[in-house]
Amino acid sequence: MKLNIQLVTAAVLSVGGLVLLFCGVYIAPQGEIHESLLVGFGEVATFAGALFGIDYVYKKKGDQNGN
Repeated sequence: MKLNIQLVTAAVLSVGGLVLLFCGVYIAPQGEIHESLLVGFGEVATFAGALFGIDYVYKKKGDQNGN
């Protein structure tokens, strides 16, 4: 159960980060949220999602090997 939550969190962070990166680059500024904030948070969320995903893969491999 815990690994499923970790996998969902990794997927949401990665997709959300990518969406924010595209929004920061392609949407014209409306004066509410500066594009650098969108890009910065998008990069952080994508990186965090990648780390969660990598951790999930190695935990899953450890379970399959009997560890």
